[in-house]
Amino acid sequence: MNNHFLLASLVFVGVYGALIWDKFNRAVIALLGASVLVLLGVLNQEQAIHGVDFNTIGLLIGMMVIVAVCQRTGMFQYLAIKSAKVAKGDPWRLMVMLAVVTAFVSAFLDNVTTVLLMAPLTILFAEEMKIDFYPFLFVEIFASNIGGTATLIGDPPNIMIGSAAGLSFMDFVRNLTPPIIVIMAATLVPFYFIYGRKLKVADDVKQRIMAFNELDAIKDWALVRKCLAVLALVIGGFLFQRQLHLEPATIASLGAGVLLFLTGDDVHEISTKVEWTTIFFFTGLFIVVKGIEEVGLISMLAKGLMDITAGNKTVMVLSILWVSAIASAFIDNIPFVATMLPLIKEVGVQMGGSDAVLPLWWALSLGACLGGNGTMIGASANVIVAGISDRAGRPFNFIEYMKMAFPLMLISIIISTIYLYLVYL
Repeated sequence: MNNHFLLASLVFVGVYGALIWDKFNRAVIALLGASVLVLLGVLNQEQAIHGVDFNTIGLLIGMMVIVAVCQRTGMFQYLAIKSAKVAKGDPWRLMVMLAVVTAFVSAFLDNVTTVLLMAPLTILFAEEMKIDFYPFLFVEIFASNIGGTATLIGDPPNIMIGSAAGLSFMDFVRNLTPPIIVIMAATLVPFYFIYGRKLKVADDVKQRIMAFNELDAIKDWALVRKCLAVLALVIGGFLFQRQLHLEPATIASLGAGVLLFLTGDDVHEISTKVEWTTIFFFTGLFIVVKGIEEVGLISMLAKGLMDITAGNKTVMVLSILWVSAIASAFIDNIPFVATMLPLIKEVGVQMGGSDAVLPLWWALSLGACLGGNGTMIGASANVIVAGISDRAGRPFNFIEYMKMAFPLMLISIIISTIYLYLVYL
């Protein structure tokens, strides 16, 4: 074992340990880890930069800029109020409508942005109806992580997987949207028995909800039209990505540039809305993972996985699904996926090519994205909603959340197991 192997492994374990401990800013930890690898000579600067997946970075920044401009229109608030009125103020129907809207929006925006938009409105509706908003927020956490699994751009792990494996927007839609629709429907059934039957409000309260005017939410109709036109252009670009021979980052960046040009927005102001912490976190993390890939640790782990599963594709796919789900419930799914990407690529080489490895990518996506529902720290959206709820006077308790969430998360993984087995194995 050479020095570089030991140093890269120690830095990797140190970064992960600090991320799990969650006492320091995760971007700082990732960038420190990346810098230490270069300082110690494990990687040179060129190798470090080569390790950064700029397709993922570009797609994230482009979509963050588009969302920042769209947020100013009030169109998302319009959607939430319209949903409440379609539910006619009935609390169970309202819960279902808000969950469906959250899942749908999460498929096209990242789920952190979605819950930042939906949670405050949900609290407002619940307070108007004089009922506890905790069940609504609980369901929305699940909906955001489930909906985000359905497409390439819905959840950061999918962006990373799509970029690493060369999978298009339509690849994700064809392979993951069908099971996600089933999982979403199946998840709402236990929620009905846990919460739905108990939710009752008087007729005058329902009338108060029906009195909301969704049109009041729209702040600038001209801006809405520009945003919808650019969103249609970007989603169209994703749908025909293969035919256009363009990467998702190029499509998102073009959309962001066109929207900023059309609106004349102050670029400095919009840039403050971009989650730079997340961007720096990804950058540092890619370099840390490049370090253990460069010294051969990933190849060693891939060989170990092949040996443990005896090269059995079924065992390997289901192992990745379940390990990803359990791990992602307790550690952030982004660093977990960043580590698994080169591992699955290496396994793919040993299994005989990209077609053979395809089910492993879907297993990783389903496990990492859905597994995040298992605990309060499993995904960024969970932490955001818990913070909003805490500020509104109803704290999320880790054990209380996990006792209900973990079994419900396992239901989604059992459905994923059946889907992967029947369709691919």
